[in-house]
Amino acid sequence: MSERVLQLTGVKHTFHQGRDDLDVLKGVDLNLGEGEIVALVGPSGSGKSTLLHIAGLLEAPSGGDVAITGQTCTGMNDDERTAMRRNHLGFVYQYHHLLPEFSALENVAIPGIISGRSKKESEIQAKELLDWMGLKDREKHRPGMLSGGEQQRVAIARALASTPALLLADEPTGNLDPDTADDVFQVLLKLVRGAGLAALIATHNPALAARMDRTVRLEGGFLVE
Repeated sequence: MSERVLQLTGVKHTFHQGRDDLDVLKGVDLNLGEGEIVALVGPSGSGKSTLLHIAGLLEAPSGGDVAITGQTCTGMNDDERTAMRRNHLGFVYQYHHLLPEFSALENVAIPGIISGRSKKESEIQAKELLDWMGLKDREKHRPGMLSGGEQQRVAIARALASTPALLLADEPTGNLDPDTADDVFQVLLKLVRGAGLAALIATHNPALAARMDRTVRLEGGFLVE
């Protein structure tokens, strides 16, 4: 059995809107193993982004437990949660959020430098990642000089630069045209499978979801297979 990378147990989340409470997550259970790629689907407003934020320790649940690589994260302080994100998690969003003043190479190298690697080591790894993403000839270009698909490839490379155990992606190709989205997603799957990490990917695209190992659907505050 593969190592359990992400375990959500009875996760609940309530938004308080004035005098009203909105229960978005009502008791979510989910296990992701090493090397497993899972599609997270559901209608808009069902709580997919909220679930990803909780799994990524960006937001605390109203109830339930989150464990990453076997370590319970419930009750962690801000510094501990930050360290867990830095050492074990990678994030890809619909919009690339690259730093415009830095080159593609520098954008990808930054996570390694932050985690304590030398600049030289981080840049060597960044070059390898960009090469795998088909961007060897674009590493010195700033984001404004890259196409939308190229920018998102850089964002994926950046997410993998910290060698995470778990990748969380929120509509990673949602801002791209269909052909570019397919190309970017194909590279994403190849890299994730090659690295053997676990991935939870939210998508509205059933064709992309079908290419993952399994699909979970968020309905009425619960996950169903």
